[in-house]
This record gives sequence, C-alpha cells and structure tokens, in this order.
Amino acid sequence: MASRVAVGIAGTGICAAPRVMTNHDFEKLVDTSDEWIVQRTGIRERRFVAPEQATSDLCIAAGRQALENSGLRAEELDLVVVGTLTPDYLLPACATLVQSGLGATRAGAFDVNAACTGFLTALHTGEAFIAAGRARNVLVLGAESLSRFLDMSDRASCILFGDGAGAAVLRPHSETGRGEILRSTLGADGSGYDLIHMRGGGAKIPPTAESLAKGEHFIRLRGREVFRFAVTKMADLILEMVEGFDPADVCVVVPHQVNARIIEAAIERVGWSMDRVFVNIDKYGNTSAATVPMALHEAIEQGRLQPGKLVVFVAFGAGLTWGGTLIRW
Repeated sequence: MASRVAVGIAGTGICAAPRVMTNHDFEKLVDTSDEWIVQRTGIRERRFVAPEQATSDLCIAAGRQALENSGLRAEELDLVVVGTLTPDYLLPACATLVQSGLGATRAGAFDVNAACTGFLTALHTGEAFIAAGRARNVLVLGAESLSRFLDMSDRASCILFGDGAGAAVLRPHSETGRGEILRSTLGADGSGYDLIHMRGGGAKIPPTAESLAKGEHFIRLRGREVFRFAVTKMADLILEMVEGFDPADVCVVVPHQVNARIIEAAIERVGWSMDRVFVNIDKYGNTSAATVPMALHEAIEQGRLQPGKLVVFVAFGAGLTWGGTLIRW
C-alpha cells in the first residue's frame, strides 16, 4: 500500500465583492441601528456583488491570486473544488465555470455544498485527492453570493450576510514547505436542518409564482438555537483539533466568521484569549463558505501565521454541518 502524501497550502487568494453595505444602509431598510447590529453581531459592514456578477466571478478572481501566490499556472491544476451554497446555476457546477475562466484545461471540477462548512469540506476533499496520489495540484475555494437570497425586510437575517470568495492552492507538502495539514474532521446532524434553511428552489419546492410569493427562496434561520449550537460546536472542535498537541503552539485560530459574540463565547469556553483568534467579520459579515479562506488570507498577509506553529480552522453551518482542520505553518 502506498504511503500517504503529506499535503500543504502553497498559496491563498481573496475577492471581496465590490458594493459596501454599512449598518447605516440597513437603517434605511429595516428597524435597526448601527449600535444594535454591532453589539449583537460585531458586523459594521459587508460586501454585495454587483448586478452583473455571480459567485464564479468572485472565485476566478480569488483563484488567480492564489495561483499567483503559489507560483503555479492554471494549466498545472489537476482539480478545482468549490464549496458554495449559492452557485451561479443549479446546473452546471460553479467549479466548471471557474475551471474554464482560469484556463485550468487539465483539471476536473465539481462543487460541494456544506453551507458554511463548504470551504473546509473542499479543503478536506482536495487534501484526500493529493494524499491518495490521485492529484498533485488542487485549487479549493469557498465562495458565496448570499445577497441574492436575502429577504431585505427580515431584520433577523438580512443584516448578517455578505458576498465574497477565498481560495487556497494545495500541493504535496514536500513542494510547499509550509501549511502542512495534520488533522481534519467533518461532521453532520441532519435532524437540525431547519435551524438554517432555504426551502424554495430545489426539487422539493421548485420555483413557482406561489413559492416566490411566500418568500421560500430566502434564507431563514432560528438565531437562538443556532447561537447555542455554534458556541458548543466551535469550542469542541478547537479542543478536538489540538488534542495531543501543546495548545501553547497554536499561534492563531481562524474560525468561521458567524458572529463575534459566538466566537468570543466559544473561545471563553475553551479557556483561551481572543488575541489568539483572527476576526474580520466587522468588514465582511458572514460570507458562509468564504469566511475561513478570506480570514486565512488576511491572517497570512498580517503576519499572524508563524513558521512552525499550529493553526486551527473551525466551521459549522446549515445542515447541520461542521468541520475542523489543524495545520502546521
């Protein structure tokens, strides 16, 4: 049996959607205020796609930057995996549009949908292909155009979400020399599907005039239940990822940017301080599958990842789904 190939992160990229929506903009749409939103979520602004843009456009921009930072050409990619719940179309996969747009002529391409856990699901998938010797160079992305599915009269949901994309190029660790993936986990509990869901648009409730009139194509969530689940799951995932390692070696935690209060409560539950956590939800809101790779890219740019130290990724989302990854930078 062939030995497992260690996998590393060779480069990352980011694309924030161009239109800035501040909390003050939402004051004109719903009964809310900048102070109310900041206190409850930590969000000050978020980005929305332009009318002519879609998820694949964000992916292509983030993918190009990741390829440039990795020193790899698009034609050298073997696989493109996009984690998203808002693809351009139900058919074909968003990843095929990204593959074509980048000129990755040798690469296979497919999407994974695990909601906010989408990037970690794509990351784990890409790692498995390389580790098994089925691929050598893989581009994984998390990207969303959530603004297209927001009910702008629903204060509980419309203020939370934004659009963006993050990307990472995976290669054998022997060639990257950094970002070695040490441990990964994925989990799900489908009995909690209705905590965060979008009922309309699929095979069960296809788009009709009636379903559109009912707003069934919009994102709905049960905030209190999501809060409790997220705090517990984030804390448990962090502890699971560092088990057997010295927690003092963790230089930064890159969590799903779901809500600043959730992140703070989870880190308090673990017993760590917030100075070990990278948070950028104030700028982008919750971009679902894009939050972790966008935060990772900015953390690298700001020098938060220290050579030889450990980095923890954690995410959770609709499904319910969750995932964790431990890397050594």
